Amino acid sequence: MLVAMATIDEKWMREALEEAQEAARRGEVPVGAVVVHGEECLARGGNRTIELCDPTAHAEIVALRTAARAAGNHRLEGVTLYVTVEPCAMCAGAIVQARVDRVVYGADDPKGGAFRSCFAVLTSPMVNYRVEVTPGVLAEECAAMLQAFFAARR
Repeated sequence: MLVAMATIDEKWMREALEEAQEAARRGEVPVGAVVVHGEECLARGGNRTIELCDPTAHAEIVALRTAARAAGNHRLEGVTLYVTVEPCAMCAGAIVQARVDRVVYGADDPKGGAFRSCFAVLTSPMVNYRVEVTPGVLAEECAAMLQAFFAARR
């Protein structure tokens, strides 16, 4: 069962990586997200903060908004969110508010991650809902994409 779950997680993380690549092509920081319910992709998203002139248009938020509209409900119980980078505090708050069951992410974010790097929003006993988190799926590929993006801008 663990092997099957790892294979499924890698499959969807590769989809999130595609979204991150598309964000990079648009000049955005390459972060991608995919919202999955069962075997169905409800929504995809990449960073759009520059394009939309919206500081809240992180990949996770873009994907969650689309998924909520597709589901016809602001609560997204039963979904898994795949994201290439550890969610920030804003995105972690949205994940909690949406009642996402599980988050799978690639690379840690040592400067702003809200699962374990800087904060523990997703699993804190201080919030009314805790999320199951699986970190490190395709972490090297996710981190390499970010590193290449920022290296090209220096």
